[in-house]
Amino acid sequence: MSEEKQDEKSAYVRPSWDEYFMKIVEMVGTRGNCDRFRGGCIITRDRRIVVTGYNGAPVGAPTCDEAGHEMHTVINEDGNQSRHCIRTTHAEQNAICEAARMGISLNGGTLYCQMTPCYTCAKMLINAGIKRIVCAHDYHSGDRSKEIFKETGVEYVLLSEKVATYSDMK
Repeated sequence: MSEEKQDEKSAYVRPSWDEYFMKIVEMVGTRGNCDRFRGGCIITRDRRIVVTGYNGAPVGAPTCDEAGHEMHTVINEDGNQSRHCIRTTHAEQNAICEAARMGISLNGGTLYCQMTPCYTCAKMLINAGIKRIVCAHDYHSGDRSKEIFKETGVEYVLLSEKVATYSDMK
């Protein structure tokens, strides 16, 4: 082997498992049909992908891309308002539903997603047996989710301090 080929080979660094799975999450999210956020996730067990999910309307229902958003405004305890598209089923919810349809246990699994799950998704993930959650970015309304992960012993890993935002946020 030439010296140049050896240098190229020794310079390559394989991605970590978290980096590898997060790249796949990005691709899964491109299937989303809510242009406000095309989020995706995967759930793994023993470093194997067992299910994927992306943001989208229920099967057979009009999507946000087709019918527009169904926006809902929430006034939080601190007085801040957050807006949510409720036409869309979250990526995490779709992944849990897909696992149920296929008879796949998520117990002991790891969720990889683009932002900290909302509080509803957080509770569903805990009840599905997810033990580790890895997020690319934080969610502007994710504080309660992080609290319940800590309360229930779910490992929470945030890869970036960047907070995901939407164009219609104040």
